[in-house]
Amino acid sequence: MTAQVLNVLALESSCDETAVAVFNDRDGLVAHRVYTQTDLHEIWGGVVPELASRDHVRRLAPMIVRTLEEAGLGGRPPVGGVAYTAGPGLIGALLVGAGVATSLAYAWNVPVVGIHHLEGHLLAPQLEPDPPGFPYLALLVSGGHTMLVDVAGVGRYRVLGESLDDAAGEAFDKTAKLLGLPYPGGARLAALAESGRPGVFEFPRPMLDRPGLDFSFSGLKTAALLALRGHESDPVAKADLARGFEEAIVDTLAAKARRALAATGRRVLVVAGGVGANRRLRARLAEVAAAEGVRTAYPRAEFCTDNAAMIAFAGHARLQAGERGGLPAVARARWPLEELRAPG
Repeated sequence: MTAQVLNVLALESSCDETAVAVFNDRDGLVAHRVYTQTDLHEIWGGVVPELASRDHVRRLAPMIVRTLEEAGLGGRPPVGGVAYTAGPGLIGALLVGAGVATSLAYAWNVPVVGIHHLEGHLLAPQLEPDPPGFPYLALLVSGGHTMLVDVAGVGRYRVLGESLDDAAGEAFDKTAKLLGLPYPGGARLAALAESGRPGVFEFPRPMLDRPGLDFSFSGLKTAALLALRGHESDPVAKADLARGFEEAIVDTLAAKARRALAATGRRVLVVAGGVGANRRLRARLAEVAAAEGVRTAYPRAEFCTDNAAMIAFAGHARLQAGERGGLPAVARARWPLEELRAPG
């Protein structure tokens, strides 16, 4: 007898991306959609939580319908389980996805599970044609988090180091604002840095002079503010400053990743999160991997930023292992990764 295929519908709404995906154990990722609210928030210079929540309300239902149609799923229930991002994130935005997901699961009488957003990022490379096998070391770098995590399997995570203040992506965005760059700032700062000259502005590499794997980037932001004085109207100096700032963050991330590889003995380095798409960071980590004789693995570019495909993969793994959520819906603005447990 052929085993029944478990189709999982997943929703992601932790910040300013509305995303829907379907994943199953036979075909993998069957369909996925992402709508980004960048244009909505650009005029405000950053994400406005209330506007983000309202836009999720507008977008989510029609996106679910279209994604299920694309996946060729009909009937009642159209799927065997539902997963959603339960946190961390903006609480209003999370509640939209959580409420819709649990309502659908209740109406369809199928199991539902809330997924940790960072677990999705840590498992995103598993969606690739040649996924890295467990265990591996993960460098998770996004707007809200900078972490080194030892990943032994689904739900088996050990945080080795994390940012004590600003995350790397947050430092990129805040410094971009200092330079007068529009939202979203991190990617625009990286683009500006491409035309900058190396060595004109030298910034410290924070916390590399002490043992451990934690990060701190708030001092770099202050250093950039001081370095900018007198150059506010000089586009060449701004490009040079962007180059020096980016190199300081990249060198720090690469050095800590190399230190973590040595400490754990892992042979695969996974890089996830939005900042993981940074060209200079990828080049620097390739040098580290070559020197250490390890493999690097990345999600494809569209899965570096927030998406529902990674939530669908994690949700499928947990539902297949028998994990169940239910009512009431779960939404946690703060949720330490260390609280997660393996499914089953």
